[in-house]
Amino acid sequence: MAADDTRGDERRAADSHIIEVADYGVSPEPRPRNLRANPEHADPESQGYTFHDFLSFVVPFAIFVVILALLRVFVIGVYEIPSGSMEDTIQIGDRLVTNRLARPMNKLRRGDVIVFKDPAHWLVGTDNHGSDDLIKRLIGMPGDVVACKGSGSPVTVNGVAIDETPYIKPGTEPSNFAFKTKVTAGNVFVMGDNRANSADSRYHAEDGNGGLVPISKISGVAMLTFWPFSHFKVVKSHHEVFAAVPGVPKS
Repeated sequence: MAADDTRGDERRAADSHIIEVADYGVSPEPRPRNLRANPEHADPESQGYTFHDFLSFVVPFAIFVVILALLRVFVIGVYEIPSGSMEDTIQIGDRLVTNRLARPMNKLRRGDVIVFKDPAHWLVGTDNHGSDDLIKRLIGMPGDVVACKGSGSPVTVNGVAIDETPYIKPGTEPSNFAFKTKVTAGNVFVMGDNRANSADSRYHAEDGNGGLVPISKISGVAMLTFWPFSHFKVVKSHHEVFAAVPGVPKS
């Protein structure tokens, strides 16, 4: 066999092991310009929003709004504080979030800062800014005896003196006058942290209910202040202040 024929056979043998690459020189079939007129060829990513797309956005948003509304009605309360009766714990103008579930779930404890509806016309003659809500600290539970001998003496609960320095406003006394109250069933005894400027259970002993607040009037327990942002903080209940008080009456 001639040398040229041999070389030709070798080239053909070598060529049989080469994999051809795709021919990128041939233009693909052009896509139709009017995608709406040719839906079977339409690119889903290039189409406009459909009604299904609209629903997929609106439905989750609506569910979120409903859940937020339910939380607002049944779980959390939001209040603005118009007075200084709870200084320095809570300042005038602070926005406050409360837990509405504390009362119905029997989670009330001594030391809780509670929001409640005016129990017996406490707000008559005051600038209540159109609201009938008040905020104080829960000092006595049903069955407790809350007392104080007056200026220079501590408040006692069931005969045990409590140290209120963690929350009482500096420079104020636990009470500048004497009082003694037995907390009846279904009620609580409340006091403001700013004792010098708080018309609380002490001041309303003649309101027909001994100055006590019916548990049914309690709207929630304060959790935190969120506005102004510089005042953002958790509202502390300071349950430890009452740790030595005998008995833990249920609400």
